[in-house]
Amino acid sequence: MSGYGNFLNLIAMSLFSYQVTGTAFGVGLVMALRLLSGFVAGLTAAALAARTTRLRTMVCADVAQGLALAVLALCSARTPMWLLCGTVVVMGAGNTYFTVALRSAIPAMVGQESRTRATGLLVTARSIATVLGFASAAPVIAFGGYGTAFAVNAASFAVSAGALLVLRPRTDGDEEPVQEENGRGKDAVRPRGPRLWHGVAGLPALLLGMILLRGIDALASSSHNVALPVVANASAPSDPALFMTRFWAAWAVGTIAAHLVLRRARGVSAWGERAFALGTLAMAVSFVAAFTGLPAAALMLAAACAGFADGWAETVYTARLQTAPDRQRTRLFGLSATAETAGFALGTVLAAAALEVLPALTVVGVFHGAAVCGALVLLLFVFRAGRARSPSSTSREERDTHGARPGADSLPGA
Repeated sequence: MSGYGNFLNLIAMSLFSYQVTGTAFGVGLVMALRLLSGFVAGLTAAALAARTTRLRTMVCADVAQGLALAVLALCSARTPMWLLCGTVVVMGAGNTYFTVALRSAIPAMVGQESRTRATGLLVTARSIATVLGFASAAPVIAFGGYGTAFAVNAASFAVSAGALLVLRPRTDGDEEPVQEENGRGKDAVRPRGPRLWHGVAGLPALLLGMILLRGIDALASSSHNVALPVVANASAPSDPALFMTRFWAAWAVGTIAAHLVLRRARGVSAWGERAFALGTLAMAVSFVAAFTGLPAAALMLAAACAGFADGWAETVYTARLQTAPDRQRTRLFGLSATAETAGFALGTVLAAAALEVLPALTVVGVFHGAAVCGALVLLLFVFRAGRARSPSSTSREERDTHGARPGADSLPGA
């Protein structure tokens, strides 16, 4: 429900910001302010988690966003600039705090063994909310104006906060560490090996690489979000909204299919880095293919493939970060939110400027080409990490079995 309200709000707030500011530059400043507040919230999420519970963080984030939107709905007829800016700051920070708390709380809510399925359900629900929010924005605004749209969004946050207060799920706790298929635990999520693999501030380098790739993917995704309206108006000038609705509906179907496949997968957590990189690679290629001027049926197929890869990559990525210990998860998801927000903000500005002089296919191809390169680099590091661990595993096995076949203790999913 709150996801639906958020995506309805994205369109309503953009149009409303233009009405209040009167200039495209003003709309850009309002969007930048929202993204900046989300960026700062990502940096401070871990510090906040150390001082309160995740449940309280989510409820307070919902209540704050709901109240801010309720005030904006009441004042939509005559809205001062300071009120609009204050609302977008609350929205940007509140959404980041809620998302970080929710994602890091999933293992405590459902247990480590069910975290991939739960994450897949969240990704699927958000995909459906994306399509419904975008599709219903125009009718809701036409029927009741911006005040109604903001009121609907405020009500969605009230529903979310009410559900949390009634259900009171367990959101904090030191759950048992995840066991790999070879029996070794991950209670510190730090690979045994040279210091080369240790990241900044004690975080493993492979996890930091995944977060960096996620930021690059967000930068790449901004290009097709900016370019899609341009292509829709060029390809279907009589009804560009229908063109975009079909595209995002096919994308949502793909994400649902990814969840259904992952529900039946085994050992996903053991090869998360590789699966995430491959999913990001497939997603980038599919989005580029969607902008090559395909006929309607082929375009929807490409969008569905992009949605499948998107849902796969996000589910595996989130489930992999959730294998971290309880105290480290919030830190990881805070860094992830910061990287994604920064990547999307920078990509939106650069893609919008590039589209003024370059065709949409070129812009989308260049941006998603960066994601392809990042995915290939991560795959290389995953391969090297596997090669680095194999000799020690083989030597240990040879000592234990007195000359057993080398390489039998290979990495899961290798």
